[in-house]
Formats: sequence, C-alpha cells, structure tokens
Amino acid sequence: MAIEMRIRRILVTGGCGFIGANFVRHLLETDPAVEITNLDALTYAGNLDNLTEIAGDSRYRFIRGDIADRRRVAKLVTEGRFDAIVNFAAESHVDRSIDDATPFLRTNVVGTQCLLDAARAAAVPRYVQVSTDEVYGTLGPEDPPFCETTPLSPNSPYAASKAAADLLVRAAHHTFGLDTVITRCSNNYGPYQFPEKLIPLFITNALTNTPVPVYGDGRQVRDWIHVRDHCRGITAALWRGRPGEVYNFGGRSERYNIDVTRTILALCGKAEDLIRHVTDRLGHDRRYAVDCTKAETELGWRPTVSFEEGLEGTVAWYQANARWVERVRSGAYRAAERVSSAS
Repeated sequence: MAIEMRIRRILVTGGCGFIGANFVRHLLETDPAVEITNLDALTYAGNLDNLTEIAGDSRYRFIRGDIADRRRVAKLVTEGRFDAIVNFAAESHVDRSIDDATPFLRTNVVGTQCLLDAARAAAVPRYVQVSTDEVYGTLGPEDPPFCETTPLSPNSPYAASKAAADLLVRAAHHTFGLDTVITRCSNNYGPYQFPEKLIPLFITNALTNTPVPVYGDGRQVRDWIHVRDHCRGITAALWRGRPGEVYNFGGRSERYNIDVTRTILALCGKAEDLIRHVTDRLGHDRRYAVDCTKAETELGWRPTVSFEEGLEGTVAWYQANARWVERVRSGAYRAAERVSSAS
C-alpha cells in the first residue's frame, strides 16, 4: 500500500456543490487537524445552504471566485501555502452541455488549466482532479466495466470537456512533474444533490405528486455509488494515491433507470402511474459501470453503503429537508450568494 501523505491545508474548489460539499463535511468530521479553503463561483448548482452548519468552523474558510480567473487563482494558491488542491469545480449536467457547451469549456477545461498552472507555480505538493466515468463513453450489455486503462471516448459535450481536463492533468504530471491524481466515479447519489439529476429529481417530484420523466424506455444502466463512499475514495486517493495515477470509484450497483424509478416511487409511497416516458436524450449513453479493483487494492478502499440502504436514506433525507428543497426549487437559496463575501 502507498505511503500516506501528511496533508492538512487543502484548497477545495467547487465545495458548495453536491459532491464537494459532502467532501468538505467528510474531511472536517474525520480529520481534526485539517484546514479547508473552499473556492466556489456559486453558479446555479453551488449552494451555500449545503454547508450552513460548518460555516462557523474555524478550520473552514469560504471564498467566492471562479477557477477560470487566472490572476485570482494564482494569488490565492500562492498565498495559501496549500498542501493539496482538490478540484470539484465543474459544469456537470449533460442536458445543459447539449444546449450550450461554452460554460463547460470555460470551467472544466480553462479552469482546470488555471488551477494546474497555479499549483505548479506555487509548488503545491498534490493536485487531485475529480472526474467522471462518462469520459470512457458507453458500454454494451456484455462488456466488462471500465477500468483505468480504458481509452477515453466521451459522447457528450460535458464528457468531452471532462476528458480534456483529465488530459491536461496528465500532461502537467508528465511534462512538469506535478504530483497529480485523477479520480473517476460512477453515478453519485445522496444528500444535498441538486434536483436536476435523476434520483433527487424523481424523489422531489414524487413527494409532490409530480410526474417523473423517464428518458426513452428507461433501460439505460448506471452503476450507483453513495456520495459518502465516493468522498472516502477521494480522501484515500488524496492521502495515498500514487503520483500520475487514475483511480476508479464505483458502487458495484448496476441498475436499470426504470428499476431505480420504481424503487423511488415505492419508497415515497407513490404509484407507478407517475412515470412519464419522454423522448430520449441526444446521444444518450446506454450503460456505465466501473471496475474499482485498483482503488480497493492500492488504496484500501471499498464501497460500504449498499444501494438499497443508501437510496432509502436518501429518500428520508429529502423528506426531512423539505425547506432545503423548496429554497432550491424557488431559487431562494441564491439570495445568500448576493451577500456572500468575495474576499
């Protein structure tokens, strides 16, 4: 097993988003010595409400800013003397990338390069790029899961922008010797997920007796990982990942979308007549699944939350946090952005 690095001062980018916020919470809860600076542009998916409870923690600092702002990033990284940068900041919704890829190129590609340049100039000891299994493309019904050496074959503008970012990270390591690690995960779910993705959208719709829109026949297959397991994996890669390596994280929980939909409705106590089949997404990948053997072997990580347990807990969280959902759906959560500090 790799030697564990001593990492205490961490710059987390995109820490107000779904996975980033869960990661910030995870680190503060599990490492009393860690100090986190969270840089987030607070686009529509960045929500200060996700971190309300830890906003006053002396080990946590929030800065509003754009990772594609080269001067701002360089100044922050130089002055911060960080032991590591963990980059979650990304435009991530496939449908939005189909409508307009421009923001995806700015944040996911240009922003990543700005972070890499700043990390290299300030000699940051470790850089972790949080990526996605979508960079690998799609699988057939009988294909083996994606592994870290599967060729990149992205099929959406979103996936293409993330693949480009991964290649920039790889180049920074091989050309300049920057200590980088790339993580790629399967579909996440859990608390604080913006309700445009399948699971939170269908839960919040079902709870208000609103139809749930299933793409095509609903026979698309996804491997689901609970966000808590993913955050544990990123932490393991941060501490113990080998420089220049890629690590896949998955839940070993492949499910048809239509089956996930039916399970959500059952957990919400709703009938299946809420299901509405809609026109399939352009270029919709049919199946994703990842082989996480490398992470299990090298990092000592493995998924611990079963899909059944995790989904039940996720439904319960959305039921118990109706105010959070309402603030997101009404747009009220963005009022806090207008008064947030830009220090």
